[in-house]
Amino acid sequence: MVCRRLAAASGAVILLIAGGARGGFDMDRMRQVAQLRFGAAAAEAVDGWRSAVVSWRDLPEEVQLQRVNEFFNRRVRFAEDSQVWGQTDYWATPLEVLARGSGDCEDYVFAKYFTLRELGVAEDRLRMTYVRARIGGAGSSVTQAHMVLSYYATPDAVPLVLDNLVTGIRPASARPDLAPVFSFNMQGIFVGGATQASQPVDRVSRWREMLLRMNAEGLRD
Repeated sequence: MVCRRLAAASGAVILLIAGGARGGFDMDRMRQVAQLRFGAAAAEAVDGWRSAVVSWRDLPEEVQLQRVNEFFNRRVRFAEDSQVWGQTDYWATPLEVLARGSGDCEDYVFAKYFTLRELGVAEDRLRMTYVRARIGGAGSSVTQAHMVLSYYATPDAVPLVLDNLVTGIRPASARPDLAPVFSFNMQGIFVGGATQASQPVDRVSRWREMLLRMNAEGLRD
């Protein structure tokens, strides 16, 4: 399933990012928070995540992409925010996604993004990308809002797409079902085919709220 919401590429886009550098995860703190907030099963999920990250650290970057994509696609069940959190639009932290075992397309993307950053993948190689996803086959004109994680080996490379809808990682050129709208990362917002982000955005947003929750859970500044 794909996400049903898409922020408008005009006014709403400025609400997406509040930038800032980030450090690594304090996994002991994250396990403690998971145990207290969600229970023993959530703490075990964090343990599994930590073990996986340790086992992936020395792998080539392209293999890290595959492992992270498979890990979350297999462990997380797609569900709308209204089902999981009782809210129309909630951006869950990776810990929250693992604890609930459910999330929407944005939640898959954030979990993969922060895990790859933890593994040392450079910020400028990763972008969270809003797309229109065509559903119903090649001849269909029906689209829905969706988000994927894009990986750029170089600034002008065709990105690889990490998607909860597709098991394998494919180049964007092999995903004609996806029409990019805009993308973003800590550096800012990328519109169209831009290789440079727009000016940083400093307005409070769901992104900033998620980062604050992650700091409380154990994301080091």
